[in-house]
Amino acid sequence: MTKLKGDDDMGFMDQMKEALKMRSESKRIEAEIKKITAEYANGGITVVARGDMTIEKIAISPEAYDEVKAGKPARFETMLFNVVNGALKKVREATQRQMMKVLQEGGAGGGGLFGR
Repeated sequence: MTKLKGDDDMGFMDQMKEALKMRSESKRIEAEIKKITAEYANGGITVVARGDMTIEKIAISPEAYDEVKAGKPARFETMLFNVVNGALKKVREATQRQMMKVLQEGGAGGGGLFGR
């Protein structure tokens, strides 16, 4: 089969279009992941984490400060550490469930993760 000069150009253009489509879909998925949140609370400390593994909110009740006032800052730090990690674990699990759902449904447009 003989190749025409324009065949390589069309193949490249198709690859570029596909790459742009994949980039657009990737940005859409990233935006969806940021919308996922999970809350974890313990010992008067509440943390809300986002799907992009950032912390959206930390709330500390007056009772939780009692540990610091009582001369036990290490206990307070441990509680805070555990609650932050609990929120991150919870949001990671929620994000994984959401991504599995997207993959099982065939992604955007019903044709795979990148809409194929």
